[in-house]
Amino acid sequence: MDASSLLALRPGRFPGWNYSRTVHDLGELKVLSGRLEASDPFVNLGEGLVVTIPPGTYPVRVTVADVSEEQDGSHLRESYLSVMLAEGTATRVEYLVPEGATPPADPEEFYGVGVDAGTVGFADAEAVARYMPEGDWYSDLFDTGRDDSWFALMDSPDHCIAGCANIVLPAAPDGENLVLAHSGWGDGFYPVLG
Repeated sequence: MDASSLLALRPGRFPGWNYSRTVHDLGELKVLSGRLEASDPFVNLGEGLVVTIPPGTYPVRVTVADVSEEQDGSHLRESYLSVMLAEGTATRVEYLVPEGATPPADPEEFYGVGVDAGTVGFADAEAVARYMPEGDWYSDLFDTGRDDSWFALMDSPDHCIAGCANIVLPAAPDGENLVLAHSGWGDGFYPVLG
């Protein structure tokens, strides 16, 4: 895949594209195990696609497209959630293959993230297994009615930006976290690119 066709992390408006884009910093993601999980965290956190990366702490950014006809910011959609493994400009882009899987024979096929709650997120797969509590995550974490519920944090323009959140896992001793964003085009199946 041609890296120049990927508009993640590229703010502005480009020839042939109707929409302008902005890029926003969402803080850092700790992936100390080196096992990066991509999932819809409200549906399958702990069961998502896992790829191996160098263990570390990485900046996360969201690319937001202004899809309003007036280009006035009245209709924004998250178009990419990106974990920055290195600085610089990508020279190639490829579909990532999860741990233990074989690449598809057809170059147009890909592994990805199934989205059923309009959200996509990244976390350390081992931290999720260790630091998420037993019980009903929906009532106990996602939608508690408090300002620190995961839904409230995603809706808060004061936390990161509205539609996104950077949340420390409940029992994490060293700030192990999850960074999530609305999947701007709703439910579906989205590729994970590297």
